[in-house]
Amino acid sequence: MSDEAEDDKVEAKEGEDAAAEGEAQETEGGGRFNFKIWPPDRKMMMIAAVPLLLLLAGAGYLASGMFGSSDAVVGPKKLVYYDLPEMVVNLSSSEKRAQYLKLKVSLEAENQHAIAALDPVMPRVLDMFQLYLRELRSTDLNGSAGIFRLKEELLRRVNLEVHPHKVTRVLFKEIIVQ
Repeated sequence: MSDEAEDDKVEAKEGEDAAAEGEAQETEGGGRFNFKIWPPDRKMMMIAAVPLLLLLAGAGYLASGMFGSSDAVVGPKKLVYYDLPEMVVNLSSSEKRAQYLKLKVSLEAENQHAIAALDPVMPRVLDMFQLYLRELRSTDLNGSAGIFRLKEELLRRVNLEVHPHKVTRVLFKEIIVQ
């Protein structure tokens, strides 16, 4: 039995040596399953760095576009105004009593070219304003929402006439509904 016991010990020792060699190979990179987590090899770092750099460059580009360029001129714009003649129109009403709207309007533009484009078409602009205003009822002008809709409609109509130039705002100097 001593021979068999020695053979078992030798086989056990050879098994332990083989397991130790397998572990050594796995840690050295020679094994079948090589899961090295840290430190990463250079090739993997380069592969991960390229998309990260592209992402950062894109974010920087977007951020510079959001905040404007540094060479923009800082300061108030030079706005130009054009006063329209006072208008008095009879509002549409189903009542026997007539209601009138008295309106003083000023137009705002960013440059003198838009105001110069208004002069030749001013009779058409005033005609469009008069026709629109005569169709309004006094209830259409109630509250700030009614006045805002009136501004938007007048602005749309004047911009149709001066296209390709643009009037930026319609400003009311006086509004009286009587």
